[in-house]
Parts: sequence; C-alpha cells; structure tokens
Amino acid sequence: MSAEDQVNLQSFGSIFSLDGKVAVVTGGSRGLGLHAASGLLQAGCSKVYITSRKASACDEAVAALNALPNKRPGAQAISVPADNSRMEDLDRLVEEVKKTTDHVDILFANAGATWGEKFDSYPENMFSKVMELNVKSVFYLVQKFTPLMTVNATVNDPSRVLVTASVAGIALGSLGKNAVFAYSASKAAVIHLTKNLAVELGPRHILCNAIAPGFYPTKMANGLIGLQGGFKQLEDHSPNKRLGRPEDIAGAVVFLASRAASHMNGTVLVTDGGAHLKGRL
Repeated sequence: MSAEDQVNLQSFGSIFSLDGKVAVVTGGSRGLGLHAASGLLQAGCSKVYITSRKASACDEAVAALNALPNKRPGAQAISVPADNSRMEDLDRLVEEVKKTTDHVDILFANAGATWGEKFDSYPENMFSKVMELNVKSVFYLVQKFTPLMTVNATVNDPSRVLVTASVAGIALGSLGKNAVFAYSASKAAVIHLTKNLAVELGPRHILCNAIAPGFYPTKMANGLIGLQGGFKQLEDHSPNKRLGRPEDIAGAVVFLASRAASHMNGTVLVTDGGAHLKGRL
C-alpha cells in the first residue's frame, strides 16, 4: 500500500466532518431548514446563522438548536431575521453576519414559497411572489454572500452553496384545483440557475449543488399532502413506502457540505425515495 493510500485511509473517519465551519441557513426557523441546521451543528459547524422573516421564529429555532447536547463545544446558532424577498434585507443580512464572522463556508438557500390554485384563476401577484422568492432571491443571496465565501475557499477545501429545489422541478407538480404552476416553474428554474452558478463560481472555489426533496411533513407541505390523499396514500406511492424524515434532509445537506462531496458541482441530489420515477407527484 502506498503512503498516499495510507493517508487517505487515515483521514476517512473525518470525511463527513464540518468541524469549525460557518454556515448560513435561510428559511431556517422550521421544516427542512431547521432539520438541516441541526445536522450542520451536530456535524461540527462552529456557527450556524438562522434567518427567516419572523424574528420570534428565528429566536425559537436558535434556542432549540443551542440546546442540542452533542454539538461542538462552543458552537452556536445565531438568529438573524430577514425577508429574503427584499434586496435591502439581503444586504442587511450580510452586514449582520459580518459582525460576528469574517467568512462563510456554507450557504444553504432554503427559503421558499408556494401557491396552489386552478389554472383559470391563478393570480399574477402570487406567481410573481413565488418566482421572486424561489429564484431571484436565491441569485442575489449567493451574489451578496460570495465575497465572504471566497475568504477561506481553496481548491482542496471549497466553500459550498446548497439550494433547495424540488422534485416538482423535475417531474410534474400538483395540477387540478390546487395546481402549483409557479412553484414547479420556479424549482425547475432554480435547478438550472444552480448549474449556471456552479460554472461561474467553481473557479472561485465555491461549489454549487441543488437538493430536490419530495414530500417531507413540514408546515408548507402538510396542506398539499392532505390534498394529495394524505400520508398513507403518498407513502404507498413511493417505492420505498415512506415520506421524508428529518435525518434524510439533514444527511443530504451535511454530505454536500462535507469533504465527501468536494468533487460534486452543479448536481441535483433527489431525496424522495424514488417517487418522482413513477410520474406526477
């Protein structure tokens, strides 16, 4: 066995470690964002900034995260409320983060919105709102954080941008009385945006990847789950016979943020148990 092989074997135990990394999670006060933040802290991040529109929700999430018993000594979650759909709030978010760190290693662009309504009455203002938050704000979030993300980024230890897409951007989303035209279009768009960002930012040592969840029981998804026939029907539809769990999304985020995924760039990691392979969601 060569010396190089021995070194690789010796370091494998830390391949998923995020020891000392600094992360920002948008939409981090609940649901997938909160699950991801929990995973990031438990994988070794020293700071995880939680942002969403409501200050009280951010504070509640941070209190729960800081009470985790198995996080890195001294690690902390930090509340920074901001409305990601407003450019001035994105600027303020960056400035607030800069008060307690000089760099960011992981940016999880998770904030999003949806709207369900039949084709004939689908409102223009809601279509615009969904597209602006799910696509436009992701671009400007990444743009504004890029200077902080290049501070410590190297070829061998790149920073990471992770974007929450959806299987609705790959297969057809919900149609009928509660169709999600804007949501499906926005998630297809943000997948393609992520691929463009991967090529643009790769030379700056920032890797960009998307995560495409299927149905996870969350506040945003629970209403649609009910409209689609309920948990049991959706579990039966999935090849692995269950819906997503907190550790599924946390594991995916930690993987993509870790050294284990340091040669993944512009990819879409689907986490839905294979349900999208059976057609419309």
